[in-house]
Amino acid sequence: MNTYMFASDIHGSAYWCRKLLQTFEESGAERLILLGDILYHGPRNDLPKEYAPKEVLAMLNPLKDRILCVRGNCEAEVDQMVLEFPCMADYGFLVLNGLTFYATHGHVYNTLSEGQNLPPMTEGEILIHGHTHIPVAEVFQAGEKQIYWLNPGSVSIPKGGFPNSYGLLQGTHFTVRDFDGGIIKEIELKP
Repeated sequence: MNTYMFASDIHGSAYWCRKLLQTFEESGAERLILLGDILYHGPRNDLPKEYAPKEVLAMLNPLKDRILCVRGNCEAEVDQMVLEFPCMADYGFLVLNGLTFYATHGHVYNTLSEGQNLPPMTEGEILIHGHTHIPVAEVFQAGEKQIYWLNPGSVSIPKGGFPNSYGLLQGTHFTVRDFDGGIIKEIELKP
């Protein structure tokens, strides 16, 4: 079973991108799966620590063969012009360690109580998204079926009193961790 890292909402922070990539290398993860909002901070957010989108893209581009990415609400065509890996897909279906993931940013497809909009999913599949900047690892009742709902939180602009965080899938065990290695949320996923 392989290890995969999930991260969302870097928002152009060179400081937190460096921390993320150092943690990625130390984790032994096969792939880094970015769930959007990579370079731009967005009009509703304050500038994150060491806001430097050009530095972020210079750090990420050398890893282009190890990154999978979906588009966040802050991505635009200009971002794709400078990033050397695809970043404009609204979602991606991933099968990792026998588990089926629907990976998206969360601004369109989500489980939020107001305006809930779930993608087409079957029992036991996994919706993973960022966007809210709040970590989640739980079972979610979607009509008559149960799905898993995961959110790695935010790399650079955490909300809800949570620390800066990322997600790690090791086999079928998913954890949301802070950058000191502390576990914030965890769940065992069943194929």
